[in-house]
Amino acid sequence: MSIVPARIASLSRLLPCLLLAWLACGTAGAQEAPAAEVAAAAAPPAENRALDSEVQDLKKDVVDLNKELFILEEELLFPANTQVAVFVSMDVGEFFALDSVQLKIDDKEVSNYLYTPREAEALLKGGVQRLYVGNLKTGSHELVAFFAGKGPNARDYRRGASLRFEKSVGAKYLELRISDRQRKAQPEFEIKDWE
Repeated sequence: MSIVPARIASLSRLLPCLLLAWLACGTAGAQEAPAAEVAAAAAPPAENRALDSEVQDLKKDVVDLNKELFILEEELLFPANTQVAVFVSMDVGEFFALDSVQLKIDDKEVSNYLYTPREAEALLKGGVQRLYVGNLKTGSHELVAFFAGKGPNARDYRRGASLRFEKSVGAKYLELRISDRQRKAQPEFEIKDWE
């Protein structure tokens, strides 16, 4: 575990230097046009290509460092042994048009998400949204989800679902699934534990 903070420290020291170099190279080309033409006429084309190549290499290094920092940040904030993730999915959607989802874990609100029409449509087409990622200690927990939207006959509809689950060492994945119950012509809300 001591390697990760050391790696972050070394990357965070390098990042400002690379950003300054990248910005300096980017602003060098933004000077007045006559000065750029004079410099281009005075410098051989081979030197220009070498400078362009260096700038491209620096940009690639900055992007790579940013990606590494993001991955390290995710590992530090949400370690696999305490991570819990909650996803939302819809099946059919004939009897329910989703507007919002409120999520509580152990009576503490952790997420309240309002859907745009495009997001709700993406869920209807088979999309799965990661609604929440957080950390939980091992033991027993309760997840409660409230769904709001338009139900049958375009009436306002608000329903809930809950699940008591056991969090052990390792990541925990839960899915809030909205599906149609054809026989009753009603939507059905359930929480599935991906074991």
